[in-house]
Amino acid sequence: MTAHSNFIRQQGNYKELLCYQKSVCVYDVTYYFANKFFSRGDRTIDQMVQAARSCKQNIAEGCAASTTSKETEIKLINVARASLCELLEDYEDYLRVRKLELWTENDVRYQQARKVCAKHNDSLFYTVAIEKRSDETIANIAIILIHQTDTLLKGLFNRAKANFLENGGIKEEMLRERLAYRKSH
Repeated sequence: MTAHSNFIRQQGNYKELLCYQKSVCVYDVTYYFANKFFSRGDRTIDQMVQAARSCKQNIAEGCAASTTSKETEIKLINVARASLCELLEDYEDYLRVRKLELWTENDVRYQQARKVCAKHNDSLFYTVAIEKRSDETIANIAIILIHQTDTLLKGLFNRAKANFLENGGIKEEMLRERLAYRKSH
């Protein structure tokens, strides 16, 4: 029996995905932010860190599952997006209740931070840079990173859907390969 090169191709190299790299940045910024600006024992610390972690972990798990389950891949990408949405709300709440400014797209600081965030997918860049920033600035940077990660996740989600529509799931792939094998033997 000869192996077909396209039959159940191993997938899951999530660390090369830009959305995963950005999610690591979101996690690390959030970990720093939550532990620096919330009082010890505040449940918000755990909730924010867990939402950031959930995004990152669900991208990894979804990619690993994609080899045999497109349905699981799609669901987990969506869970990652939902976790980002929860985290975004926490950052916006933080700014609002403390009467700090949420930068808008017309704000020069927003435009500058967006450009910088678009260029950097390395967590170390952020962990060094945020040590010198205020809570307002860090929260706004995190919000920008969240939006950029979500945009990348939308693209991953749409590619996973299109791939499923084009190629089907594991059962269809297995049937195609089995029929091809029978035909050639």
